[in-house]
Amino acid sequence: MFPLPQREPTAPTAPSGSTSSQDMDSGYGDALHGECLRKPDWKQPKLYGVGDPMAMFSSDSSCLSSRGRVIKWFWDSAEEGYRTYHMDEYDEEKNPSGIINLGTSENKLCFDLLSRRLTKSDMLHMEPSLLQYPDWRGHLFLREEVARFLSFYCKSPVPLKPENVVVLNGCASLFSALATVLCEAGEALLIPTPYYGAITQHVYLYGNVRLAYVYLDSKVTGLNTRPFQLTVEKLEMALRGVNSEGVKVKGLILINPQNPLGDIYSPEELQEFLGFAMRHQLHVIMDEVYMLSVFEESLGYRSVLSLERLPDPQRTHVMWATSKDFGMSGLRFGILYTENQHVATAVASLCRYHGLSGLVQYQMAQLLRDHDWISQVYLPENHARLKAAHTYVSEELRALGIPFVSRGAGFFIWVDLRKYLRQGTFEEEVLLWRRFLDNKVLLSFGKAFECKEPGWFRIVFSDKENRLCLGMQRVRQVLEGHSQVVEDASPRHTQDPSAGPCEQATALQAAEVPMTQTYRATED
Repeated sequence: MFPLPQREPTAPTAPSGSTSSQDMDSGYGDALHGECLRKPDWKQPKLYGVGDPMAMFSSDSSCLSSRGRVIKWFWDSAEEGYRTYHMDEYDEEKNPSGIINLGTSENKLCFDLLSRRLTKSDMLHMEPSLLQYPDWRGHLFLREEVARFLSFYCKSPVPLKPENVVVLNGCASLFSALATVLCEAGEALLIPTPYYGAITQHVYLYGNVRLAYVYLDSKVTGLNTRPFQLTVEKLEMALRGVNSEGVKVKGLILINPQNPLGDIYSPEELQEFLGFAMRHQLHVIMDEVYMLSVFEESLGYRSVLSLERLPDPQRTHVMWATSKDFGMSGLRFGILYTENQHVATAVASLCRYHGLSGLVQYQMAQLLRDHDWISQVYLPENHARLKAAHTYVSEELRALGIPFVSRGAGFFIWVDLRKYLRQGTFEEEVLLWRRFLDNKVLLSFGKAFECKEPGWFRIVFSDKENRLCLGMQRVRQVLEGHSQVVEDASPRHTQDPSAGPCEQATALQAAEVPMTQTYRATED
């Protein structure tokens, strides 16, 4: 989605370290492959910001209420790429020249597994209660299965309780509901950047709640630091800065595994962040929607529900959904787990508008109770396919000499294309994004994630081989064409038209000249 306007306060003075141009240690996976951390004329980024969706709002829709005009403006300004994609969607048979979507974070790798499981006879059941109004928290049989599922897969030290579970139609609704019941209109929730940009809409459109940004950057200051690393010190500075703007902060949003970085927080980091929130009496909204999509086992992911002791359990609220881990973004099933019964009841009241049909609740209960299929069939195969797709895109990026951040969780790689921008501006970033779209491949640009460094893009790799290979071929074509404009020195390659997209990409890679020449030209 497109970025929203914001205030640009002056950052408090903070110590700055030297910029590193070396690769990170092997414990960080590929980290910033190549020269990601070297950027000429690097400036200390601002440490915080306050989102202000109304600052540049305009609308001529006189037939709508003021709220309706704001809602329509979000749609008009934030969904251009997604709408364009759906009007010209790639299809191997019907529309081979259509747009390939490497921008939307969906897992399209395991439909075969899911379709077989979801069409088994145990999924087909009907009884009167499934056609009647349920408990707005969700049917008890489903909440019991959710509690058992989370206890097992989150490795909670004690069994989780069904009375702490609320079921609704996805995490978008859950963000909206939580923001509305936790915050007054005009208050804010802290969130580290870059972050999944649609959260801006989720918390604002219903609750009129703003986001207060904790700006992170790619600069690495030591051996034990990593790009875009969140620390308690950065949280403290951002909170002080936002408070100095007269904005009250009511909570902290943490995404773990992180989107778009594919990063994870260690148990020690989680405890530090939760401790920070407790000291300032802030709610913590933990988005763990990618918790079962960690395909590098060495990362050792830990859910916040696995911690022996939560510093402030009454203000810690965990969300999860099947949209990512089970590739069911169209099904709309999400859950809240909170020990705070006031919060659970308030959110459940809003489930009148965000509830699930009884039939879907029954199917989800059947799926979540099938631990044998999940653990022995689905998760191993899903992780293997994610890892293979991730490896392919990583190798393509290396062949192009493009730096990137990725740790082995989620469906995406955070790619550094800053050296393709002459002036290093967000306007150039959008122009490059449009070049990709014109070449029929949709990516997500960094400003949509409120990244403060122009030139970062998110590439989603969780797609079938034919689309992924063709999509990466189109990415390569744009970057080579762009380098020709800047340098006019890259050779043109011929391809065998009978070859498939992966074979064509391999041929391009074999003929590729070192991209460092192009990078130097764009840095001058």
